[in-house]
Amino acid sequence: MPTILVIDDEKAIRKTLHDILSYEGYQVEEAADGEQGLTMFKNKTYDAVLCDIKMPKIDGIEWLSKAREINPDVPIIMISGHGNIETAVDAVKKGAFDYIAKPPDLNRLLITLRNALDKTSLVAETRVLRKKVYNLQEMIGESAAMQKIKETIDKVAPTEARVLITGENGVGKELVARWIHEKSHRAKGPMVEVNCAAIPSELIESELFGHEKGSFTSAIKQRIGKFEQAHGGTLFLDEIGDMSLDAQAKVLRALQEGKITRVGGDKDIQVDVRVIAATNKNLLQEVEAKRFRLDLYHRLSVVIIHVPSLNERKEDIPLLADYFLEEICKDYGIFKKKIEPKAIQLLQEMEWTGNIRELRNVIERLIIFSDKTITAQHVMDYVMPFKESKQKN
Repeated sequence: MPTILVIDDEKAIRKTLHDILSYEGYQVEEAADGEQGLTMFKNKTYDAVLCDIKMPKIDGIEWLSKAREINPDVPIIMISGHGNIETAVDAVKKGAFDYIAKPPDLNRLLITLRNALDKTSLVAETRVLRKKVYNLQEMIGESAAMQKIKETIDKVAPTEARVLITGENGVGKELVARWIHEKSHRAKGPMVEVNCAAIPSELIESELFGHEKGSFTSAIKQRIGKFEQAHGGTLFLDEIGDMSLDAQAKVLRALQEGKITRVGGDKDIQVDVRVIAATNKNLLQEVEAKRFRLDLYHRLSVVIIHVPSLNERKEDIPLLADYFLEEICKDYGIFKKKIEPKAIQLLQEMEWTGNIRELRNVIERLIIFSDKTITAQHVMDYVMPFKESKQKN
């Protein structure tokens, strides 16, 4: 049952709206002024809001602006007996779903509300679909380090601050970047990824900024670069420590001026992109070795998130193992297997050079070679010999 928040300083209006909406099958909560309504809006997620414009303490237009900062996805319908066309236009410009004059026409009110709720459903469905398309996994872990990362993501995601994610290979830096994007105001836009280590240095500029037809031998047609593809969204530069100095200079310009130039072109192209970068290197050491620009480092590192290695948070291994068991067994179309506490203990005693990626591979291997339950013997037979052999090599 959808929950509607009604904010109006006139008790009679609140009662009328409450009775009408309750009769239509909605759950209704009331607030007598903007301040009370804002507190309720902060503490609970509503499916839609009906908000008066002329109110004491906080008027409706100011309330609308504050509410949009808290949760931009909730549709807000403004109602007023003192409004005019300018007020309506101002409300819609500031993010209102619609504007209704008092006394409200019952049919129009209910149709508008149904449309608003349809929008809420579409937003929720879009997020689910985006999660499936991106294969967006949960961030598993209750260690102090993981709790700090989750809190940092919640704080930095709604801003436009650039983020530098550091950590060893396999710790989940890409997942952190995806969650920052997913929780940001740019979530409806694209998230474009570039693995700087996987692209030859002579091609990185074309990959990032695009090129014009005929700009070099193999440029048989115009190409749109990753910066342009990410316009309105997020650009994730993975392993940025492997980027050439020439490309670094152009990335710096793009961050400073918000514009890029395609290879072989002379036209400036405006881009609206939030950049998140990641690296497994110590960039300050790379700066000292003159392999990374200090000014670019400062541009990228407004917020730094360090993702610890699995060896630094072994208390999370039981949760991670259970998560991978469920995920992999589901992919295989089999019932979820169990894992003995002793087997978990053995996994926690090991060193994990490949971090989360290695643990997932190990769990998949144990699922393949076990029956209904993964035992300590399975770990000793199918994990420890491989790890010992790897360490010797």
